[in-house]
Amino acid sequence: MPESQVILAAPPASSVPLVGPARSRGLIGETMHRVSRNPGALAGFVVLILIILSAVLAPAIAPYDPIEQNTQAIRQGPSSDHLFGTDTFGRDVFSRVIYGGRHSLPVGLVAVGIAGIVGVITGLSAGYYGRWVDTVTMRFVDMMLAFPGILLAMAIVAILGSSLFNLMLAVGISSIPEYTRVVRSSVLSAREMEYVTAARVSGATNRSIMLGHILPNVLPPIIVLATLGIAGAIILGSTLSFLGLGIQPPTPEWGNMMSDGRTMMRHYWWVSFFPGLAIMLTVLSINLLGDGLRDALDPRLRNR
Repeated sequence: MPESQVILAAPPASSVPLVGPARSRGLIGETMHRVSRNPGALAGFVVLILIILSAVLAPAIAPYDPIEQNTQAIRQGPSSDHLFGTDTFGRDVFSRVIYGGRHSLPVGLVAVGIAGIVGVITGLSAGYYGRWVDTVTMRFVDMMLAFPGILLAMAIVAILGSSLFNLMLAVGISSIPEYTRVVRSSVLSAREMEYVTAARVSGATNRSIMLGHILPNVLPPIIVLATLGIAGAIILGSTLSFLGLGIQPPTPEWGNMMSDGRTMMRHYWWVSFFPGLAIMLTVLSINLLGDGLRDALDPRLRNR
């Protein structure tokens, strides 16, 4: 090679622009970035935050005591004094809707927490160990699935009694089979991956493999299922309260508020309409956020 020929050297590594994995935001950062670019998910997130804040700040927002009766304002329509009108006992519907979120929202969150924890443990064990553990677990899950979720929840509440805790427990237990099946199916495919084999060869225990290697890689479908499951749990909890098996009056809860006005919908529509609207907006916002999370966590869309 002639000495006069210039040899072009590669630029230093520090001067090469970082692309691909080097600029990765990580799973959480990338997920939040993709969700923020989804108009529907962003709108759902904003509405859900407003609903949660209104429930948390209910004492400061509600203009009236939610259980205070006013015989001079019975069944009054929406007005400047009573934004959502009043019910049969003269109680302000707007105040009761605000306070009702303090009972309806925790039902969804706690119920999904119960179902998620139990479902992840059982699904992880069944999918990883297989054999008799898988057989026994899935047969028990099949027995639970033989009953519609609402009937199973009604039976549990009927046995334990009507209270907020029993309502959350009943809704959570009735949702366990769904989480168990999703986690098990994800674990069945994940346990055959090379990183699991490498962990076994290196002498890792079954517990460390399940919690440290498999569980982090099956979290995305669990997160999506839990997000969408909150909406279903809120509806189920409100349904039980509507049927008189949940939170009992005069404690405000969206389900029992709808039940109070169901016999007078034709003439006093606002008594049931606004609690139902609160349920609809909450469930819609959670579903929009859940759809956004599903798209953000979908590996097929990650590179688009």
